[in-house]
Formats: sequence, C-alpha cells, structure tokens
Amino acid sequence: MRRRSLLAAPLLAAPAFARAQEAWPTRPVTMIVPWAPGGSNDVVARLFSPQFEGRMGQPFLVENRPGGGGSVGMGAAMRARPDGQTLFVSSASNHVFHPLISGELGYDVREAFHGMAMWVDVPNVIAVHPSLPVRNVPELIAHIRGMRGGMSFGSSGVGSSNHLAGELFRMRTGLDMTHVPYRGGGPVLSDLIAGTIQLGFMNLPTVIPPAEAGRIRIIAVCTAERVALRPDLPTVSEGGVPDYAVRSWTGLFAPRGTAPHIIARMSAASKEVMEVPQMQARLRDLGSESIWMDAPATDLFVREEYARWAPIIRAAGIKIE
Repeated sequence: MRRRSLLAAPLLAAPAFARAQEAWPTRPVTMIVPWAPGGSNDVVARLFSPQFEGRMGQPFLVENRPGGGGSVGMGAAMRARPDGQTLFVSSASNHVFHPLISGELGYDVREAFHGMAMWVDVPNVIAVHPSLPVRNVPELIAHIRGMRGGMSFGSSGVGSSNHLAGELFRMRTGLDMTHVPYRGGGPVLSDLIAGTIQLGFMNLPTVIPPAEAGRIRIIAVCTAERVALRPDLPTVSEGGVPDYAVRSWTGLFAPRGTAPHIIARMSAASKEVMEVPQMQARLRDLGSESIWMDAPATDLFVREEYARWAPIIRAAGIKIE
C-alpha cells in the first residue's frame, strides 16, 4: 500500500503543478524600460501595458531605469529573479549597439535574456530646431560646414542607435560634429524644442507629434529606404550621403531561466495585441512598423544583429570615451 501511495503522489501533484503554472501572473508584472519617459521604447511599452493587463488580469507596470546607454535598466532586468514578474522592453540601442561599443557589461546580452517577442521596427530620423535654416540633408551639410567649430548633435545616449546614426553621418560626410548624450529620447526632444540643441538624431515615434505641431522639423529618415508610414520623408542617402543606413527596433525579453510557459504566453499575447486594428493604427500613427516575431525567431534575430553590426562598429572606430 505504501508503495502504491508513493507512486501515486507524483500523479496527484502534477495537476496542482500545472495549475500553478497556468496561474501566472498572480500579482503585478514590472516591465523595465532602460530609457527615460517620452522616448520611443517608453511610448511603445505604455501602449502594450494596458493590453497585457486586460488579457492577464494583472497590472503590467512600466518602470523607467535610464542611464549608461540603456545598460543600467538592462542590468537591473538581467539580475531580476526569472519568475516572470520582471520583463524587459529592449531596443537595438541597448541590446546590440551599446554592448558592442562599450565591451564592458560583464555579461553577454545574447545569453542573459530570452527573447519573448519582437514588436516594432523604429526608424531613426534627423530632426532640427525650426530656427535652423535647413530643410534637407544637403542644406544641413552645407550649414555645418560653414560653422566655425562645427555643430553638436543630441542622441538618447552613448551607444544608442541614435548615437550611431549621428556618428556614421559625421564620418560619411567628414563634418565637424560633437555628440551630446542624453538619458533617453524624451530629454533630447525637450532640449531640441527649447533650442538648447539644434540638431538631434532621434526615433520617429518620439518626434512625430512635435513635428506635426511645428515645434521641430524632420529632414530625413536614416533607413536604407523610405519608410512606408511616412513616404514623404527622404532618406539620408538620397541627400547625398553614401552607404548610410541605421534602424532601431523594440522587443520584449525576460531574464535567462524564465519558465518556457511564461515566455510562450507573452509571445502569444504580443501577437494578439499587435493584431488588434486599433493597436496597428496607433503604431502607424507613431511611425513604428509592426515586425512581430515569436520567441525563437527573436533570439535568432538578436544574434544576426550582432553578426551584422560588430564589423561595422569596428570599422567605424566608435568608442565610448
């Protein structure tokens, strides 16, 4: 009898274990954004948050942890307990560019996180203060060449896609340009609107509202081809800058060791959210293009990004001073 009881115990426990798995989440989930409020990552995260809450029955709270080119928030997410209660809204800037440029994280991002889903492709743009007498890339190049000491440009942080976009522009044109790093797209936008800086390399979702209000001017997109959502905006290469293309993205990740059923659930929930017509319309309004990928495809995509950008960054000689 005792032997039968011992054999039956795992069978009795299995349904309880399965129910415990299905119960996730049983309390609020934190989504860490490694940039200041107002940037494209933050905007996209806050669009997804209420959608997840409606499907999961628990709040999904956005927590901004800016600093270090996104490495501060990324480190916090990496060290979080892998129980599904802390997720990470990441971007090309902090997930690929900053690690490749700094080389000082102390961990391999590709091994530290599980991809859950790729959400959107976020075009980079060149934006200027309306007082700057330029409306296209050739005029911007001529203006900077005519300035003694060149011009400063703002970005969302050292090693961000915006920083890389500015550095590649500087090198491809031979212009005298100085990088001014911020702690996210929001602070860059505030100073650009105020005229504290006159030039910024930023993400399209961050700048569309103030551009439509006439508070800043977008003069080009940094992608290889024109963006389908804003075909009126020319590319930097169309403006005479050869071999130029930089693009960002935003996706959802979890600390290594997070249970597969949680990863699968968030991957499926992301797909559901992105198929909602209102969500698609809102993302289009923000200038973001949907590029949903499931968890395995997201992990593969990240590895391909590293393979693509590592030789480019080495050749460009971009380093954190």
